[in-house]
Amino acid sequence: MTLLLHLLYRLYRILSSLRYWAQRHFTQAGLGVLAALVAAAMLALDTDNNVVYQAFTLLLFLLLIAAGFSWTFGVKWSVTRRLPRFGTVGRPLRYSLVVKNLAAKPQRGLVLLEKLTDPRPSFEDWQAAQFGAEHGTRSFRFSQPRRTNPFKPAIVKDLALPLVSPNQEVEVNNEIMPLRRGLLRFEGVAVARPDPLGLCRALTKVPLPQTALILPKRYALPSLALPGQHRYQAGGVALASNVGQSEDFIALRDYRHGDPLRHIHWRSWAKTGQPVVKEFEDEFFVRHGLVLDTFTSTPHSAVFEEAVSVAASFACTLLTQESLLDLLFVGAQSYCFTAGRGLAQADQMLEILASVVPCRNQPFRTLEHLVLNHSSVLSGCICVLMAWDEERREFVRKLRTLGVPLRVVVVMAPGRNEALDPGPMREEPEGFCVLEAGRIEEGLAKLK
Repeated sequence: MTLLLHLLYRLYRILSSLRYWAQRHFTQAGLGVLAALVAAAMLALDTDNNVVYQAFTLLLFLLLIAAGFSWTFGVKWSVTRRLPRFGTVGRPLRYSLVVKNLAAKPQRGLVLLEKLTDPRPSFEDWQAAQFGAEHGTRSFRFSQPRRTNPFKPAIVKDLALPLVSPNQEVEVNNEIMPLRRGLLRFEGVAVARPDPLGLCRALTKVPLPQTALILPKRYALPSLALPGQHRYQAGGVALASNVGQSEDFIALRDYRHGDPLRHIHWRSWAKTGQPVVKEFEDEFFVRHGLVLDTFTSTPHSAVFEEAVSVAASFACTLLTQESLLDLLFVGAQSYCFTAGRGLAQADQMLEILASVVPCRNQPFRTLEHLVLNHSSVLSGCICVLMAWDEERREFVRKLRTLGVPLRVVVVMAPGRNEALDPGPMREEPEGFCVLEAGRIEEGLAKLK
């Protein structure tokens, strides 16, 4: 079985390489002629009953002539890409390119092609995606056709260039459609010149590595009555507003082991010769926890991507309020990121969510321990889960026992939107919500 999978994976890589090569070196008309040539070759074997072999000869002759005209293209180019720092899944990423003709002749009728880094997955990711497809969890963007490659990072279109005179620069605008969050890596560009028949293209490649961070898709949320009340927070003003820069302190005291260096009062230390720190006024304020379930065995699964998008939507909404937000999840290790009230902003939280990956080597109780140990400072908690099994129900039950106000959102695979027993959330059904992947926005609109 393993040997067969490796053979299929090798075949997948070979066919995808051939397809990519053909799409760059042939025009749309050329691809049509190439497909017709392959079909004619299959039918031309029976020369006694058809004359398809004549069409095969003609098509082959046309392609050979076109390939001969496009064999060389030695024009040199200088290209600069002005790329924004961020993009968003499902929204066009617009940017500009400055193209300079370094040849002694004007160039017209050319096409600029972007080249992204190889998106093909490792054997392990490819295997997991294939078995995920058998169980109905294959990762497709639901806004795209079902046959969209789940590993394709973006939709890139050819860009026609205007007439470029010798040593002249032209600025052109381009856009691509990101399909996956994370780093979108550009490898270079190629300037293509079609042959006189319009079938093949000669390419001049220009290395131009660059990256843009693609943020998760976000959904609009209705006005929500979020759980939680003001709670005492150790650190008060120093934690809640302009960490390391607040001058609103109430006293000075001797340094104790573990005090942050940013709280040292340097003038007093210079006078006394002993380290002295500032003691800040304590404060009560709202602090929410946003818990993201990352435990899945299927990389790039639609449910996981939608769960990240839901978490990003809550993060953007909560960070517009006068409260702190703690994002808690487990990746290679346990993470807790705090934002709001002078700390990290919404875009920094989205950067973190853009890089979240599934956790496949640790148990769910790792997340449970992280949240329970942090629960004493939380005014309320929003849990974005990818299942509603006994392990997750017990986790929610423990949080309720500790008196933490909760809102639980469960993201399910498409077609599995059966009514779930709220379990420990039965007494507060308004705080329990089930969302179906592919219909997230519709489900979020029903939140109260």
